Amino acid sequence: MRNAFIQELVTLARQHPQIALIVGDLGYSVIEPFADEFPDRFINAGVAEQNMTGLAAGMASEGYHVFTYSIANFPTFRCAEQIRNDVAYHKLPVTVVAVGGGLAYGALGYSHHAVQDYALMRTLPNMLIAAPGDPMETRACMRYLVENPGPSYLRLGKAGEPNFHAAPPDVAPGRWLKVRGGNAKRALLSTGAGLQIAMDWAANPQCAEHAVYSMPLWSMADKVAQVAALQEHDEIVTVEDHLQDGGFGSWMLEARALAMGVDCNVRPIALSHEVCGTVGSQATLNRVGGILP
Repeated sequence: MRNAFIQELVTLARQHPQIALIVGDLGYSVIEPFADEFPDRFINAGVAEQNMTGLAAGMASEGYHVFTYSIANFPTFRCAEQIRNDVAYHKLPVTVVAVGGGLAYGALGYSHHAVQDYALMRTLPNMLIAAPGDPMETRACMRYLVENPGPSYLRLGKAGEPNFHAAPPDVAPGRWLKVRGGNAKRALLSTGAGLQIAMDWAANPQCAEHAVYSMPLWSMADKVAQVAALQEHDEIVTVEDHLQDGGFGSWMLEARALAMGVDCNVRPIALSHEVCGTVGSQATLNRVGGILP
C-alpha cells in the first residue's frame, strides 16, 4: 500500500501544486520519488512529530494540502494534541499518513502496535478516516482526499498486499464496496487490512455464505447513513485489525444502536487485548488476537 500511496501522491502533485509532504525522519526507500521531483514541497521535520504536525497546520492555513508521514503510532498518538487543536478543530487540509497499521510492525513490540488508532482518530470532529483494504483502494482514497481536502487520517499497511479490485473503485465516506458476492442478507464488512482477513473468513465454513464488503472511508458523521445498509441485512460481521474498544466494529454497533426499529445483528471480529503485551510477526499476532479463522 505504501508504494501505491507514494506513486499516487507523485501523480497528484503534478496536477495540484499545493500538495506537500512532511516526514518524521522515516520513509527512506519509499518517499524519494516525491522528494526528488518536488524538493521545494518536501520537508524532513526530523524525529519531532509534534513539530511536524504544527508545521503542517501552518502550511495548510496558507493553502497547502499537507501529507504527514510516519510509522503507525508516531504521527497520531505522539502528536494527538496538535491534530486535535491545530488540524481538526480548524478543518485544515492535513492528511495524517500512518504506515504499518494494525500489527504490521508486530516484531517491534507494543510501541509499534497501531491497534487503538481508530479509537483516537474517529472521536475528532471533522476527521475522515481513510483505511484502504488494498493498493487499488489506496489510490482511490488518495484521489478522494485530494478532491475533498480536509482533516483526514490515511491508515496504510506496508507493502506486498494483494489487489482485490481490478481498478481503483469509486469511493465515498460510508460507502460499502462489494468485493465478493454471497447471501444478500449476510455480510462481512471490513475496513483497512481487515479486507484480507474478511476474505480468509469467507473461506471458512461458518462464513462461507457471507458477501464481503470493504469500507475504506468513514467518519463520525457517517454513522447515520448506515441505517439503509442495516435494513438490508440480517447479520453484519465487522472485521478489523484493531482492538474492539472504540474501533470499526464499535462504530458500526453505535450506528446499529441509533437505527431504531432495525432488526440486524452486528457482530465484531476484532483483536483481543492479548496482543498488547506480545511480540511477533503480523500473522502470529493476528492469530493470538483471534481475528484469523
